[in-house]
Amino acid sequence: MACKTTPFLCFCLLLISIDSIISQDITDTERGCSNRWIHVRSLPPRFNLDLLANCSEYPLFNNFCPYLANHGLGPRTHNKSQSWYRTNPLLLELIFHHRMLEYPCLTSDPNQANAIYLPYYAAIDALRYLYGPEVNSSMEHGLELYDYLQDNEGWIWSRNHGADHFLVMSRPAWDFSQSVDVDPPIWGTSFLELPEFYNVTVLIVEGRAWPWQEQAVPYLTSFHPPNLGFLESWIKRVKASKRTTLMLFAGGGGVGSTPNIRRSIRNECESSSSDIYVNNVEGFDYPKMRKVCDIVDCSNGICEHDPIRYMRPMLQATFCLQPPGDTPTRRSTFDGIIAGCIPVFFEEQSAKSQYGWHLPEEMYRDFAVFIPKEDVVFKGLRILDVLTGIPRNEVRRMRERVIELIPRVLYRKHGSSSGLRARKDAFDIAVEGALQRINSRLKARDFDQ
Repeated sequence: MACKTTPFLCFCLLLISIDSIISQDITDTERGCSNRWIHVRSLPPRFNLDLLANCSEYPLFNNFCPYLANHGLGPRTHNKSQSWYRTNPLLLELIFHHRMLEYPCLTSDPNQANAIYLPYYAAIDALRYLYGPEVNSSMEHGLELYDYLQDNEGWIWSRNHGADHFLVMSRPAWDFSQSVDVDPPIWGTSFLELPEFYNVTVLIVEGRAWPWQEQAVPYLTSFHPPNLGFLESWIKRVKASKRTTLMLFAGGGGVGSTPNIRRSIRNECESSSSDIYVNNVEGFDYPKMRKVCDIVDCSNGICEHDPIRYMRPMLQATFCLQPPGDTPTRRSTFDGIIAGCIPVFFEEQSAKSQYGWHLPEEMYRDFAVFIPKEDVVFKGLRILDVLTGIPRNEVRRMRERVIELIPRVLYRKHGSSSGLRARKDAFDIAVEGALQRINSRLKARDFDQ
């Protein structure tokens, strides 16, 4: 059905079918839903859909109205595109909600459910505290939701004190971890510091090191294939791509005088003239390489909605440098993996201690390189020396492992084909992990009692 109204209303129209989706009469055996039943908690639209109507209300953040198109995937990169969109990372909560309505093991009965999903657009709601008029009330973020959960069918919450509930947050935990006692308020809201939500499992794009309830899930990329054919076609292209650049950095920052890893990367890249053939580098064994280092300048967010700007260079690069910025993690990590570009990390918090469900920690040496940022910034270690010291056959194996990870870190398009649904994507793995964590949590609590 063509939608000739605003992106906001298009998304609302999409969700009208929720009742028919949830009420499908599908047996447990047919769907293999044992221990996988999820109840989608009914929330008033002020906690989700109504928030989309404010998409242009925060000029300091930018207008995200155009990216509500295609049910939250954003506009297509070009008219004939079937898999590539100008996706806004903030909209993970919408996309997750939509995918949740397609989940095969939904139940309208909370008593039958193994977990309760809260379709609360936490990061979008947080904009009024971070960039809007309620900045001085940021310690109250989440309290309205808690009150609603208590006052409306409160038994659903109280039977496990929220330990069987989970939600998604599309901004780093830093944005939600302001102490409730800070006066005057500083950056962030206090949602993750509220005792009322300590039991809830939070799927977030970047978690903190200590809270048990936070689990990092991949950032949204711009690649959302609708069927297995488009996924396999992309993977074939990634495998065939000629890697003529040794290392690539796509990002901003590093232009000031303060020593930091981004500045060191820029200095090292800029000192390598673009016309220097890699074959001239001592000890190097990559005869097809033509460029030592490439920089895609993504300052001021110019790359965020333009995947062509960085995906083409990533397809040509062997290693993608993933330094921390304001926070340890980067969306670029997952863009690089989708391009088959071997990630190079400089902090363990950038990925290894974050995405254990999607990028198993025991596999890191098989698909990634780790270089301590202190060694680069303060001890003069050259990134080039580390990367050229890796044997070519090992690099080939690492790229193969990276390519195997592609289906695990993308969010496929809603309504995708059955063949593609048979391959677990980032959403599937996140839901499976949430169910396992909630089940373990409830079993441990029952044992303690």
